[in-house]
Amino acid sequence: MSFAQVPSDLYQILLTIVGEGYVLNDKESLDEYGHDQTEDLQFPPQIIVRPRSAEEISKVLSLCNQHRIPVTPRGAGTGLSGGALPHLGGVLISMERMNSIIEIDEQNLQVITEPGVITEVLQNTVKEKGLFYPPDPASKGSCFIGGNVSHNSGGPRAVKYGVVRDYVLNLEVVLPTGEIIWTGSNVLKNSTGYNLTQLIVGSEGTLGIVTKIVLKLIPLPKYDLLMLVPFRSLEKAGAAVSAIFKAGFTPSAMELIEVNALRITSDFMGSSAIPVTDDTEAHLIIEVDGNHLDTLMIEMESISEIVAGFDCGEVYFADDAQQKNELWKLRRKVAEAVKIAGYTIEEDTVVPRALLPELIRGVKDLANKNGFSVACYGHAGDGNLHIRVKIPGKINSYNDPFVIAILRDLFKVVHGLGGTISGEHGIGLIQKNYLDIVIDQTRISIMKGIKKIFDPNNILNVGKIFD
Repeated sequence: MSFAQVPSDLYQILLTIVGEGYVLNDKESLDEYGHDQTEDLQFPPQIIVRPRSAEEISKVLSLCNQHRIPVTPRGAGTGLSGGALPHLGGVLISMERMNSIIEIDEQNLQVITEPGVITEVLQNTVKEKGLFYPPDPASKGSCFIGGNVSHNSGGPRAVKYGVVRDYVLNLEVVLPTGEIIWTGSNVLKNSTGYNLTQLIVGSEGTLGIVTKIVLKLIPLPKYDLLMLVPFRSLEKAGAAVSAIFKAGFTPSAMELIEVNALRITSDFMGSSAIPVTDDTEAHLIIEVDGNHLDTLMIEMESISEIVAGFDCGEVYFADDAQQKNELWKLRRKVAEAVKIAGYTIEEDTVVPRALLPELIRGVKDLANKNGFSVACYGHAGDGNLHIRVKIPGKINSYNDPFVIAILRDLFKVVHGLGGTISGEHGIGLIQKNYLDIVIDQTRISIMKGIKKIFDPNNILNVGKIFD
């Protein structure tokens, strides 16, 4: 893949577009923006631009399109699939200055926001008005809402409330050729032509750069209750999950942590919030929420009776906000803890939720046969399992034939269980080697055709999802 050389006067031209101090090309900045949370990869861009408006982005993209310069959009840099890595150099557009919540419409339960707003800041701001934006990825305290849109993020509460896609009503998008469009309307129902809004959601910055987001909100639930359930076997934990749903209950969160991941995280945090015993293989964190406390108490009692039939240990109920926060903090720290412990390669798999224990068993069998270690955790309620891999002498999977071969075998296990290779992290740069396992060539060709229509000169986030 070849591109034109970056023009020698590009720095000065970009300065006239975004202003002094918002175009960077010093080594420290290039190194900082040349990595995200994906493994241990580093790809510095040639120039960094930090625009403040859609109009500025339009001018930058028009210029880069004219000169065939590759452009990489970047949010907070919390991604795990390499979507924000400028592996071809070129221009990196950082969205960090586009960080305003423009309007909260309390009458229609909507919010209009720029993409550089931190997800938790958005949630807390609407919460002050009694409103709720449910998607809550583990990195919600640092990730940008624009990155969540680009990856169709989920999080623990997706089991009840859905993922980002379920809340996006309309998007302002700058196309690679510089045009600025709105993809839909700020309405709850829209059957007017193709759904461009949903096409952009999850497209990982390959079709356009999102500059404004209209999100649906819901009323904030008044109460939530949390329980922790230890299980002596993974199979029993999985069976209990299915039984809870079959009984008519839909928890607001249902998280699974297998014991290896739990031990690592508890040691990392110096926490004893979740007791670890030798006869425990997994824990479930189960949350229910709603507006009637008495009803929630009855639900929790019923759920505890259900899990008691699946060889569980003593059920622990979080009594107050502090205990709830401690449990959630431990769950959200799992990824960081296991990465520091050497589990640097992360996969984001999804299977039908009843098959989650079978997936974990398959992964562990694969690890034993190939001499590596795994730590598993994830969203049991929707079958989304995060698998952290530790292979002696290997830090990255990118461009490593040995690791790629192992991961292809892993994803064949996932596919054999009716699953797919990413639930919320995206394909990006490092997962595209495995796309053919779960998507046939006809579908890939359609996707490539869509990319060409949006980006005829192939400049925007090139080489992400597919080559």
